[in-house]
Formats: sequence, structure tokens, C-alpha cells
Amino acid sequence: MTMLRDATGAAHERVDAAFGAHDLSSPDAYHRFLSAHARALPAAERVMAALPFARTLPLRAPLLEADLADLGAPLPAPMVFTPGEDDATLWGVLYVVEGSRLGGALLARQVPADMPRAYLGAVHAPGQWRAIRAALDRAATGRDAAWNARMIAGALATFALYEGAAGAR
Repeated sequence: MTMLRDATGAAHERVDAAFGAHDLSSPDAYHRFLSAHARALPAAERVMAALPFARTLPLRAPLLEADLADLGAPLPAPMVFTPGEDDATLWGVLYVVEGSRLGGALLARQVPADMPRAYLGAVHAPGQWRAIRAALDRAATGRDAAWNARMIAGALATFALYEGAAGAR
């Protein structure tokens, strides 16, 4: 986990900055924020579903779609996302997608109570993030540098997907 966090820190900061520019108390800005996530999340969840462990985790794309519908907004088309299909890459994708739940919980506090927040409020169950981190560590244990590089590349590709979605209109 530390390896992934260290290797992707700059990409994570860029994504945080891109999404942090939205005033989530404004209905229009919140709509843009959710629409940007909707261009990235469904594609990322679809890719990581090839990893058996990922299929044990609850999806958030339906919650995102419901929040947009509650705002009277259509679901935008997801971006194309083809980072690779090997397990190492998929673990990298999972790291970013599931890590974003942690940030979502903090962001949900900025959304007024009269606006939908099922997506941002979809936090991990107690102990789930710890179990995800342990699964990531187990998956990477004993792997060679090439496997770890593919896992990092998967995470970086996922951060790039979100960064691209933040800039798309």
C-alpha cells in the first residue's frame, strides 16, 4: 500500500485539486462534479469487476446515477478506459476506486441536506477499508518489480481517467 501511495501521490493531488475546485453547496457545481465522476466511475468499476475480489465490493455507479436523476440530470456517457486486464493492473484500479470512497465521505459533508448524496455517502462498512488494504498487500506480496509496476500503472491510469473526466465538458 505504501508503495502505491508513494508512487501515485502527485497524480492523486492533481485529481483532488481538479475536483476540489467545485463548490458542492451549489446545485450547478454539484451537478458538474457528479457528472464528471459519472464519466469515470462506471468505466473504472466495469474494468475492476474482472478481479474476483472487486466483485465482493458494492458498486457506486448506480448511486451516482440515482443522485444525478434526483438532480434532473442525465447520466453522461462514460469515458473509454482500457488500462489492461492483468491482475496487477486491476489491483491498481481498485486501489483508486475504493480509495475515493474515503474522500467521498469527507466531501459529502459539504453537500446541503436537501441535495442527494447517496454516491458520496457510500462509505466502506466498518473494517472494509482495512480488509481492502490487506488484500492489496497480499496480492503484491512476493511479486516482482514488473508486477508492481503494472499495479502502479493501473492506479496511475485510473487517476488519469478521473483527471480527464474532471476536465471534460
